[in-house]
Amino acid sequence: MKFDALVDARGLKCPLPLLHCKRGLNSLEFGQILKIQTTDKNASKDFEAFCENTGHEIKSSETLNQITTFYIKKN
Repeated sequence: MKFDALVDARGLKCPLPLLHCKRGLNSLEFGQILKIQTTDKNASKDFEAFCENTGHEIKSSETLNQITTFYIKKN
């Protein structure tokens, strides 16, 4: 998937991946896509709640070799 910014949050534990995600989204224009990679096992729940509360949209997510990659659209 095409993306406009990349955030590497691998090796970070909650709440740091979420904070890095928020900073990454703040650097984008509306409609742009953030790709964020994390190894935090709770990131899915955290990112889902964050997007639900802020109006951003998780376009897709996938886990490969214990790294979860999210594509989040800034709304």
